Amino acid sequence: MKELIADREFKEGRVITLLEIAESAGVHRITLSKLANKKGYNVTSDVLDRLCAYFNCRIEQLVEYIPDEQMPS
Repeated sequence: MKELIADREFKEGRVITLLEIAESAGVHRITLSKLANKKGYNVTSDVLDRLCAYFNCRIEQLVEYIPDEQMPS
């Protein structure tokens, strides 16, 4: 997600905050913060759908599958 934010900031020539994304996408800011900063954070498909719509991206640009044996405890 951080890469998508950086790309959008570059294209628009301005800083984009998590609060702005939260308000535009209809997702709680704390959820976005955890998604951006906590590896392995579990989010709902609704949140992913809203973020894909906001960033106009595919889901694989937001998330990565990590098998259980590689997950931090």
